[in-house]
Amino acid sequence: MPSIDRVFSSSLLCLLTLLAFSVRADGPLSSSAIAGSSVESGLPLADYVVVNKSKRTLQLLRNDKVLRTYKIALGLRPEGHKQFEGDFRTPEGKYLLTRRNPNSEYFLSIQVSYPNDQDVARARRQGQRPGGAIMIHGQPNTPRKPRDYYANVDWTEGCIAVSNSDMVEIWLMTPPDTPIEIQP
Repeated sequence: MPSIDRVFSSSLLCLLTLLAFSVRADGPLSSSAIAGSSVESGLPLADYVVVNKSKRTLQLLRNDKVLRTYKIALGLRPEGHKQFEGDFRTPEGKYLLTRRNPNSEYFLSIQVSYPNDQDVARARRQGQRPGGAIMIHGQPNTPRKPRDYYANVDWTEGCIAVSNSDMVEIWLMTPPDTPIEIQP
């Protein structure tokens, strides 16, 4: 007889799969829809994430093998490393994927551990704050632009955006503290 946890995990996976293929950016995902990141999804777990800003891709890797590749959108000024809060740049460097938020302004979000000590020092030398809240996230829950806009241009304030269905896979395939490398 299957355990209650296994039945719950299987039910949650079914719900997430349905959401991944049918969800539109019409509103927030309820917190009951995603209880956590330790779902027995049957998907492989990534041990490293690589974002290539110039190619506009995010790759999930395990043992140096690419598991998935996703199209991304970046900050409004994507060239160069994030210098300070409000510069609309996506950071570059090595970080970790930390806190998860199923109820953000966007369809799911996973925080990138920016700023690190070097980022803070760089911003302070310029008399600025480094900023923060850099996330990998899906589409806005309350879109202000046509759907094609979010799929075809860099539109974030410095985050890494993907489609909602891609965000479900990323959420399920990245355990807490997965290393992420953001390349120019």
